[in-house]
Amino acid sequence: MRSARLKKGAFTGVRGTAESDTPAPAKGATLVVASIATALVLIVFTVPLTTLTGTVHAFGAGPGAQAWILSAMSVGAASGLLGSGAIGDDYGRRRTFLAGTLLLAFASVLGALAPNALVLIVARIVQGLGGAAILSCSLGLIGQAYSGPALVRATGIWGAALGGGVAVGPILASEFADLGGWVAPYWFSAVAAVALAIVGRCLLTESVAANPRRIDVAGTVLLGLGMAALLAGFTQSRTGWDQLSVYGLVIGGLALLAGFVAVEHRIANPMLDLSLFRRPDFVGATLAALASGAGVLSLMSLIPMILERAMQVDTMTAAVVLLAWSAATAVTAVGARWLPVTPRKLLIGGLIGCAAGQLSVYGLHPDSSILRLLPGLLLAGAANGILNAALGHQAVASVPADRSAMGSGANNTARYLGSATGLTLCAVIITHAGKASGAAGLLAGWNSAVLVTVGFSLLGALAVWMTRERFALGPAIEPRT
Repeated sequence: MRSARLKKGAFTGVRGTAESDTPAPAKGATLVVASIATALVLIVFTVPLTTLTGTVHAFGAGPGAQAWILSAMSVGAASGLLGSGAIGDDYGRRRTFLAGTLLLAFASVLGALAPNALVLIVARIVQGLGGAAILSCSLGLIGQAYSGPALVRATGIWGAALGGGVAVGPILASEFADLGGWVAPYWFSAVAAVALAIVGRCLLTESVAANPRRIDVAGTVLLGLGMAALLAGFTQSRTGWDQLSVYGLVIGGLALLAGFVAVEHRIANPMLDLSLFRRPDFVGATLAALASGAGVLSLMSLIPMILERAMQVDTMTAAVVLLAWSAATAVTAVGARWLPVTPRKLLIGGLIGCAAGQLSVYGLHPDSSILRLLPGLLLAGAANGILNAALGHQAVASVPADRSAMGSGANNTARYLGSATGLTLCAVIITHAGKASGAAGLLAGWNSAVLVTVGFSLLGALAVWMTRERFALGPAIEPRT
């Protein structure tokens, strides 16, 4: 069995494995294609932030449909991340990555041609499934090509692509929508995904598993359906918890996820090796991703909405204001490799920095200027970039080298689950407050939501800090290889 233990020390990316034999040009091509594809997924994800108004007018969509248009891609992504990562590790990361690009292209065409809101929602879910394969296998391909200190630089660039996609996505969508209506960003997404599929087929190197495992069909189905049902319940709850469908979806989702855990305990080749949760590095990265989603990501996702509805800011201005956060994220993710501290400390520091930035946007009222938001957005963005770089590194460094796509899938699944949870709580808080007194009520709800997300970030930092102490009493179990 190959050892997967990590050496202690600075943020150097040592994985306990030999440096990859992949030629340098192929490594560079892999990093470029994987990073651009990651940015594209985030661009597609942000499309409804600036096109929702036009979409609502086109379809006459009510509050429930609007919530689903905004969240449907998250449902698809969270459902497919871990399964696509495991399949990529065993049957080819390049093959799975390319399948994801084609699925994203197909779903984007379906969205552009959608005759009603229901078809668009289905298209967004399928976009999420395609994006899941891209996200999990893009980081898996990077982990396949790089190791040692080079992995730190590569995952930092990958982390910057996350911020870059969020930064340019709303602006691109707004510009395309001005040219061709709300459908234009979907056509752009389809063309870009096809182009990536062609480039990826030409430039990416396929991974070959020495002993490919049988596909864990039961685990894949249970996890996918469980995550879909749980996140669907969260999305539906934004129009009110007094619905039988909400309780049915949430309880059904939790039951399916419990069944997934039971199945993974019993089978010889599970999709997710549960013994990984005995490893402090894997647990720390997973908890940090969960807190990142529930904390800073959920709050930043609401910035355009609060600017437009409570502060009377137009869509393009809201996108530019959000750029302060997302651009800072992209810049610091690249520079994180020069910080002489361990990944664990970067996770803790990143979460604390995000909490400080989130707290800086507390206290808004109807007379507040949008400039009041900028210092907090810049601070939260800088901290989030460091956090993204550390998460990208730990997602592949905390698992065996041949399971890097699965590690990426698990980490991103935690992030999407956290984001869905945080967004649901924040949306309920803000909407409930807004019903009472218009803009003033929305901003009062916003301030309460800020405190909730700050709590998630701080709890995440505390949880990561406790992982070493909690697991110090016994040896970590080596992941199966």
